[in-house]
This record gives sequence, structure tokens and C-alpha cells, in this order.
Amino acid sequence: MRQERNNIFAEIDWILVIIYIVLVGFGWLNIFAASKTEDNFEILDFSARYGKQLLWIGLCIPLIIILLFFNSKFYEQFASILYLVSIIALILLFPFGKEINGAKSWFNFGSMSLQPSEFVKACTALAIAKLLSDRQYNFKLIKNQIKAFIIVFFPAFLIFLQPDAGSAVIYLSFFFVLNREGLTLNYILSGATFIILFILTIFFGSKWMFISTFILISLLVSYLFYRGGKRFLRFNWYKMLGIYLVVGIFIFGTSYTYKNILASHQKDRFDILLGIKTDNKGIGYNSYQSELTISSGGFKGKGFLKGDLTQGDFVPEQDTDYIFSTVGEEWGFLGSSLVVILFMLLLYRIIYLAETHTNKFGRIYGYSLASILFFHVIVNIGMVIGLLPTVGIPLPFFSYGGSSLWGFTILLFIFIRLDAHKNYDW
Repeated sequence: MRQERNNIFAEIDWILVIIYIVLVGFGWLNIFAASKTEDNFEILDFSARYGKQLLWIGLCIPLIIILLFFNSKFYEQFASILYLVSIIALILLFPFGKEINGAKSWFNFGSMSLQPSEFVKACTALAIAKLLSDRQYNFKLIKNQIKAFIIVFFPAFLIFLQPDAGSAVIYLSFFFVLNREGLTLNYILSGATFIILFILTIFFGSKWMFISTFILISLLVSYLFYRGGKRFLRFNWYKMLGIYLVVGIFIFGTSYTYKNILASHQKDRFDILLGIKTDNKGIGYNSYQSELTISSGGFKGKGFLKGDLTQGDFVPEQDTDYIFSTVGEEWGFLGSSLVVILFMLLLYRIIYLAETHTNKFGRIYGYSLASILFFHVIVNIGMVIGLLPTVGIPLPFFSYGGSSLWGFTILLFIFIRLDAHKNYDW
């Protein structure tokens, strides 16, 4: 047993490792296709994006070795410290960060830039796993639920202030983790209800939404009164009044926020998504070209490096946020389905292994990892195919960027180390 402990590769889940290698390798092929600009090229051209990404992939090897070097107790014992360091890094962005595309999200180190928000996700997952796995922690108490919400949403708040709304939205994925550990489903249902109200208010306007909601709630009250009689009104009238007030405030608050606080490009994205207006040459150009590129691939695709829209650089940011459009054009429906299947297998394997953990820390971290990956995949692909507004988040292991690749690698291989040690009594 001691010899196995000294071997950093002992008992690691090779299925996860293989899926990771396939995703990173296939991702690089598509980055190469989307960023190659000349017929005569060199694979090791580190001035090109595909060359830089290859360098980042190579640097993942020593990073993985370092991650596997530490035992599971290290990540559990130092979870709070790692979380605190990540929060400090986010705060230091405001005075020292480099502004790119209107957001202070990067530290600049000469020719290299790092985005701390990509690494904070792993630290937040460790911190929430540390909190919820405490034997004395009772998650049913409201004050303890508030502690969990602070740990999850404080970094999201700092990221939102950069401003980077897309990266901040990802922290909603932790609701799945909290629900798995005992948080009532009412939180998720309430969140989904308010999202629907938000969308409908934008589409129909605050006046009509308030009247419609008032009618629906009145019908509900009438039905409950019919079933419960005066006793229902005596004990629940204040709850129904509270619902009226909360819904009304939310509807008119949404309308005010949408008209007076959201930036014009953010409003335009919602308008285009909801079909309120069409702008294929302006703010909606990226989404329109992405959908056109994917649909042109057909069932089998046009072939590697044969996608004329990809090679013609018609889709902006195609090697980063819109990398899935490259897959759609050059590899077609078959290739796109393969990518989705690979991610599904990855998520299934993580959840399956997480459920085998007798240690709550490993299980909770595993669910955090799965939830973050799931949110990224759903939001990114939904954005690329036009089902969701453009929010600017990467596709895990596919999108160009060293911070993104390293961030997801750290997330995954910490779990692989925790899983390898789940049967050890450290």
C-alpha cells in the first residue's frame, strides 16, 4: 500500500484521463483549423494561436504531475487557504488588471496573460466541499445555507464587477451541488420561475406581465379557497399578498433594469434571441454566422481544413467562444454528436465516481466539477447554435486559451487525485 501511495499514477481513473486527452486533442485540431491563416505553415509556429495552444497543452503535463503529487488530504486541509488566495487575486485585478474588451479580467506578465476567474472555480469547488463535508455542519439551518451562498456567490460578484457576466453566471451551477447535499428544490424552482418571468417581461412588457400574473395568482387563490375555505384565507392570506408584492416588484424592476441599466449591446442580444428584432450585420452577426457555419457542414461535414466559412474567417472569435461552429462545419452532425457524447461520458463518469466516495469531501467536489462542466457545455453550445444569448464563456478543453485549458485541467485532475485516494486512510 505504501508503494502505491508513492506512485502518483496508482489507481487513477484512466477512463477520465483518456476522455480528457481525446477532448484536448480534438479541440486543438479545431483551433488549428480556425486559426490557420496560410497554406504554408509550421505546426510549431508559436506566434500563431494554434502554436500557442500547443505550448499550453504541453505545459499541462508538468501541471498534471504537480496536481497528482499531492494527496487528497492536502486539497481538503488547504481548501480554505486556496479559496482566500483566489479571492485576493480577483480583488487585485481592479487596481492591477489588464483591460481587454472592456473588462479587467486579466493579469499581464509580459507576453503572457492569465485570467484568474478560470482558476477560482476550482478553489470555490474545494471551499464548498470543505464546508459541506464538515461533520458539525447542518445544511438545514438557514444560517449555514447563507454561509454556503456567500462562499459561492462572493467570487461571482467580484467577477461580475470586472465586468464579466458570462463567467459569473457559471456559479449558478453550484445550486445543483447544494441541492444534492440537501438544499430544498424550491430554490431552483424559484430561480427558474424568475428567469421565465424575466424573459416574458422583456418580450411582452411589464404592464401586460403584471396584469397576466395578477390574474393567474387570483385564479390560484380562488382554487385554493375553494379547496380550503375560510381556513385557508385565515392562515395564508399574508403569504399570497407577499407573492403579489414580490412578483410585482420583480416585474417592474426587470423592466427598469432592462431599459435603464443594461448596456445597449446586452439589450440587443436579448432582443435578437427573443426575435424582437433582427440584426444579422451588427450585434447578431456572430450568432448568425455561427449558425450558418454549423448548418453548412451537413451530416458528414466538409472535411478537416475544408470548411470554406471557417477558412475564410467569417465567424469572429471562432477559435475561442465559437469553436463549436468549426466542429459543425468541418466534421458535420456526426462530429458534433461525437463531441456531445464525449462530454456526456465525461460527466457520467465523474458523477458515477463521485457517488462511490465514502468521503463527503470527494463526492461534493465531484458534483461541483460535473456541474461546472455541464453549465459550460450547455451555455456555450446553446450560444453557438442560437438557443442562448452570447455570454462569452469557453467550451471546456476545446476553446483557445491557456487560462481556460489550465483551469479545467486543474478542476479535473484534482478530482482524479481525490478519486485515486478514496480508499486510503490518510
